Amino acid sequence: MTEREIRLAGSGGQGLILGARMLFRAVGLEGKHAAQSQSYEPTSRGGFCHSDVVVSESDVDYPLLTTIDVLLALDQVGLDHSTSQLKPGALVVLDERLAPKPPAGDYRLHTLPLTDRAIKLGNPRAANIVGLGVVVALDELCGRHSLEQAIRDETPARFLDSNLAALEAGFELAAA
Repeated sequence: MTEREIRLAGSGGQGLILGARMLFRAVGLEGKHAAQSQSYEPTSRGGFCHSDVVVSESDVDYPLLTTIDVLLALDQVGLDHSTSQLKPGALVVLDERLAPKPPAGDYRLHTLPLTDRAIKLGNPRAANIVGLGVVVALDELCGRHSLEQAIRDETPARFLDSNLAALEAGFELAAA
């Protein structure tokens, strides 16, 4: 793996920062180097939010994202704010319900029912974890076991079963 730049984008309240923290922890468990950052508008819910992770086998040259290798967009706001930074050939995973207008370009595009799957599991707020499972399954940023361990480490006990079910749903969506 060369250096990979990953963005989780959407609106405040979708768990994007938590998802990036989980990914950051997972790659660290595998001995990879990483940097994680986030930005959000001053509204607590609904404003543009993104969290970025830069992953490398060696020291991270620059800790902030400059171009996007992997994008998980949970809504159109996050997608629209991130499209200009996509590299050709980037993996782009979109929520089909909340990001209905995919970008034109040379991308590995996957439009999937992330929110719908989370709703089916009984936790619409777990779309971030469903999407994280899809991204890791498709791009192999880290191993499934490492991501599961990171979710265990970062999730309060009362939400653990729900988040693990969402992770499983993400891997299932990626395999379909």
